[in-house]
Amino acid sequence: MQQLKSLILEASTLGSNKPEVEAARMLTICNSCRYCEGFCAVFPAMTRRIEFLPADVNYMANLCHNCGACLHACQYAPPHEFAVNIPKVMAQVRKDTYIAYAWPKSFGSLYKTNGVAVSMAASLSLIVFLLLTLIVNGTLTSGPLKGNFYAIFSHNTLAIMFGAVFGFSVIALLIGLQNFWRGIAPGLASGGAVAEATHDALTLKYLDGGHGEGCNNDDDAFTLWRKRFHHFTFYGFMLCFAATSVATLYHYLLGLHAPYALNSLPVILGTLGGIGLLIGPVGLLYLNFKRNSEHGDATQKPMDRAFIVLLFLISASGLALLAYRDTGAMPALLAIHLGFVMGFFLTMPYGKFAHGFYRLAALLKNAIEKRQPNKLGLSGD
Repeated sequence: MQQLKSLILEASTLGSNKPEVEAARMLTICNSCRYCEGFCAVFPAMTRRIEFLPADVNYMANLCHNCGACLHACQYAPPHEFAVNIPKVMAQVRKDTYIAYAWPKSFGSLYKTNGVAVSMAASLSLIVFLLLTLIVNGTLTSGPLKGNFYAIFSHNTLAIMFGAVFGFSVIALLIGLQNFWRGIAPGLASGGAVAEATHDALTLKYLDGGHGEGCNNDDDAFTLWRKRFHHFTFYGFMLCFAATSVATLYHYLLGLHAPYALNSLPVILGTLGGIGLLIGPVGLLYLNFKRNSEHGDATQKPMDRAFIVLLFLISASGLALLAYRDTGAMPALLAIHLGFVMGFFLTMPYGKFAHGFYRLAALLKNAIEKRQPNKLGLSGD
């Protein structure tokens, strides 16, 4: 017991303003206590180590789902002198990893003012598409065009504009993710590890607090609503992506061109996805405003909220465009929707959207690591 106390006291003197160092200090204390070992994947990963190098901290920070359960269970949490707050310090480290691994590297600074960047990108894109609609169509209203968006902008025009921006964003995101993957030295992935990581990501396994009752949001009461709203958002997005993919196949492979009937597969998928992207973001935004300030990094709230609001606006404008596509309001609604979508594409690699990919990479490393021999023999893996 005396040795444990000495180790904790030693760790408490390692404080630094740098999140990586502060995270290493807290993890050293947690590694001595281990009360939260069953909460999420971070704590078993912690027990496989006796020191926490920057690569280890970056990995575990992205493995953390910012659940908050460990903070409310911790006997060394503030106002204790050890001031252990894993959710907050991990959020700070995550932001630093996004900045460090962004490509091009100079664009990483966009994470520091991401709320402003997203707002500006969406606003400027909206203005540009409104002006383009005026130039091409001569007006923001028109007689009914039977839902034919290509009467305003041709298919090839939209494909080139959005394809170029989307292509760059995907490349930038993948290069940043590759840099992160190399940095955390994951090892070789087996089929089982890939399957486990995919399952954990798709089910948001670690947003259940480790016991299935949920995590904490604004107090020490458990709730599953954050997990549920994440599911609405994620699967709503995936349904919209599926709708776009199916429409692309219809266009190029089957020669079936938009507009599609209300009972067609692309419209059904898009409508269901749009509803999910209304419910999920509204719920997440509500929980974000109620959230305990000790659960995360306050400097990232603008990034979180801007991303949530942008997803909601994309969905709301898309559903409005579907509802009024046969009216004279279609050109203006099309411009508004395209503007919000372009704003999203422009900021994809440099905002909250990227966190899902970094977390998936961390989950995969965790699944790989669990299958490797535990040389320390310090945990139950």
